[in-house]
Amino acid sequence: MIPQIGLGVLRISDEDVEGVVTDALAAGYRHIDAAAGYNNESGVGRALATNGFNEGRARRNLWVTTKLRDSEQGYDDALRAFDRQLGLLGLDYVDMYMIHWPTPFNWRSSETWRAFERLRGEGRVRTLGVCNFLPEHLERLHDETGQWPAVNQIELHPTWQQRDVVGFCKAHDIAVEAYSPMARGADLNAGDGTVARIAQSHGVSAAQIVLRWHIENGTIIIPKSVHSFRQRENLDLFGFALTQAEHAAIDALDGPARAGHDPLTFTYA
Repeated sequence: MIPQIGLGVLRISDEDVEGVVTDALAAGYRHIDAAAGYNNESGVGRALATNGFNEGRARRNLWVTTKLRDSEQGYDDALRAFDRQLGLLGLDYVDMYMIHWPTPFNWRSSETWRAFERLRGEGRVRTLGVCNFLPEHLERLHDETGQWPAVNQIELHPTWQQRDVVGFCKAHDIAVEAYSPMARGADLNAGDGTVARIAQSHGVSAAQIVLRWHIENGTIIIPKSVHSFRQRENLDLFGFALTQAEHAAIDALDGPARAGHDPLTFTYA
């Protein structure tokens, strides 16, 4: 069972991420979302070891995700990459390993998936997932491997709701995970103060309102914060609920422009 709220560690240096993850573990986070492309797996691993989350019961109660670097897709390359990543994290296994971007212009997802299956068979990976896959990519992966990923991690926030992707995932029992769940903070001011007004009525922050909207949608979220008080705030989402009208008002913020990269053209090399 994946904790619905995790900590994202994008754009945190390897040196700084150790303290950030330590604070998150102390706050109660039991889900850490890492990636080779973030260049800080070593720091994440140090935090897990220092705080006793690299083995034993504490490890069993922690969900650790990491992702394959796009330049290392392919069967043999993925196996070598995973060995390196597992060593940096200082773990015996990860709970989920993900293809970071579909790179349809250089498609190697089916070969990569075969390597992922081997790692799962060896017990070194528990769950297989993808990131940034559109329905056409999910269908191609299924056509070539006979499998759907357990999770699709996508850019998802009130002004970029990707309803076609979310609907496809739900129809195929693929869990949806949102990165940039607040559009890097931009959506806190969306809708000419809509989020702020809802937050005021509940006595919580605008960030908590947006994250609660995700929770009520059944979305897994990985908000990033390097500040311990905000980490705690981002976990504190279960003492209030949006009204039907409030939830609909946030639904209505959907827009035509993403904040991040286009999966049809981008690679996180």
